[in-house]
Amino acid sequence: MTDDAAAAPICLARPLPGPGDDRAGGCAAARGLDGRPLHAAALKFFWGPMDCGKSTMALQMNYNHARQGRRGLVTTRIDRSLGPQVTTRIGLAHSAIEVTDALDLRDLVRDAWAEGVRVDYLICDEASFYNLEHVEQMAELVDNYDVDVYAFGLATDFRSCLFPAAQRLFELADEVARIQVEVLCWCGREGLLNARVVDDRVVREGEQVVIGDTVDSADVRYQVLCRRHYRSGDLGPRA
Repeated sequence: MTDDAAAAPICLARPLPGPGDDRAGGCAAARGLDGRPLHAAALKFFWGPMDCGKSTMALQMNYNHARQGRRGLVTTRIDRSLGPQVTTRIGLAHSAIEVTDALDLRDLVRDAWAEGVRVDYLICDEASFYNLEHVEQMAELVDNYDVDVYAFGLATDFRSCLFPAAQRLFELADEVARIQVEVLCWCGREGLLNARVVDDRVVREGEQVVIGDTVDSADVRYQVLCRRHYRSGDLGPRA
């Protein structure tokens, strides 16, 4: 066998069905190209408030899988950098595919495979900002394509209401895990809720998604508060 032949991708998993095609179809084997059993893929949702390290964990997850020879795609939507990348508040960054309303995650994988690029998993950062169709596509990738999907995002918005995509992930995910890095309210209690702050006041009306940061200099900023101080709107003493 030549080196080129050894490197050529071999179809060992079922391709996604085409539009309106309900057939299982395609080739099926006991194991995929990454050596894992077929039908062992999972949809996992990791969630927590701002500053708990969701994007950091997403990049660590990508690193760990890539180190073991798996191949994946990293996607994001409305990253704080406003660019096609995953960034973290501790300085880590990674290029990513920007998820738009028009993007179909199934087509993303299908197109990669058509180009001979193996896809074993997706890292979906800022998943709470995806739309409901994207979440359904994640589940279909897992169930019909044996692609692992790891989604990371907020659970609730500035009104303490579930994001639609987060709610759907809670409903569909094989595994839901709260990220264990503890974020503290200014009072020392555990921070649970993401307050939107404008002109040093907690606001409770407006668009569900407004880009901001946790730094004090931002025109629109977010501050993680415990439930008591979120409900009272108390932002704590100012330096």
